[in-house]
Amino acid sequence: QVQLVESGGGLVQPGGSLRLSCAASGFSFSTNSMYWYRQSPGKGRDWVAWITSTGGSTNYVDSVKGRFTISRDNAKDTVYLQMNGLKPEDTAVYYCYAPARKSWGQGTQVTVSS
Repeated sequence: QVQLVESGGGLVQPGGSLRLSCAASGFSFSTNSMYWYRQSPGKGRDWVAWITSTGGSTNYVDSVKGRFTISRDNAKDTVYLQMNGLKPEDTAVYYCYAPARKSWGQGTQVTVSS
């Protein structure tokens, strides 16, 4: 059974940082690309970042380039999203996604507010 469990969200002031984690189980994590998505209130779920199975390539939506970094530890079956320079518009529920398994985590809330 595929399981993705996100953690690390919370309330942070503008300009602050958070690191999200997504622990995977039930599939061969090290051979799968992984994604982070986010969903703001009243909006659809949007892609944020992507990383290949080895971590050798990454890509980001333009709005987070230079501020967010996706990484992974295949020994721990975990993918991360380091978020720096957070802005109020980054407020959303963040989800990790395994496209090969079509599986989503439950999400973790990130709120950026003073």
